[in-house]
Amino acid sequence: MFNFTYAHNDTSVGERKTPTAQFNIPHIAQSISDMRLNAFERGIPTADDETLNFLVTLLSAIQPENILELGTAVGISGCVMLDVCKYARLTTVERDENFHKEACANFASLGFSDRVTQVLGDAGGAIEKLNGQYDFIFLDCAKVQYVKYLPRLKALLKTGGILLADDVLLYGWITGENPVPPKRKMLAAHIKEYVDAVTRDEGLTTSIINAGDGLALSVKK
Repeated sequence: MFNFTYAHNDTSVGERKTPTAQFNIPHIAQSISDMRLNAFERGIPTADDETLNFLVTLLSAIQPENILELGTAVGISGCVMLDVCKYARLTTVERDENFHKEACANFASLGFSDRVTQVLGDAGGAIEKLNGQYDFIFLDCAKVQYVKYLPRLKALLKTGGILLADDVLLYGWITGENPVPPKRKMLAAHIKEYVDAVTRDEGLTTSIINAGDGLALSVKK
């Protein structure tokens, strides 16, 4: 069993439930659903139902061709994105070697390997080395680094492209639904800093989505 302080556990208990969570159930391939259940059972972080459903719905509409993901884990969200976007290519970054290897096996088992570039390493270092422009960026790595990565992610995003950041209302701490534990005040402060940055950035149009643990959807002007 892995030990993750901010893992998304079984969505039957979840970190944060919105009133609409009961309706927002993702329809994904059974093979990916089985992988996801296995990840949940081992305590490995992967998107909750409502977050994943939002991701599936959004990508079904916009059909990006060039996707960047920061935070591969074992590849569940990556597999979902490639399954929904049949012609997309995915670059995905993960710093944990065991996760990286398991994700590689998962991509291969579903026939996605030829559409995936996996990067093993820290997200901050990885994005500095990337070139090109992305239609869609899914930010789901170390929360305290979100605001630090923002300038570079904006540079990597095409005009009209979407940056989707997960967990921006973490446990309801950012909205004031729940009090921030004393030991997590710095984490909450960093997330709030990101929310403030993207909602005030004149180069972005941003909406904070009350789904799962909160999503920030930013479109580059």
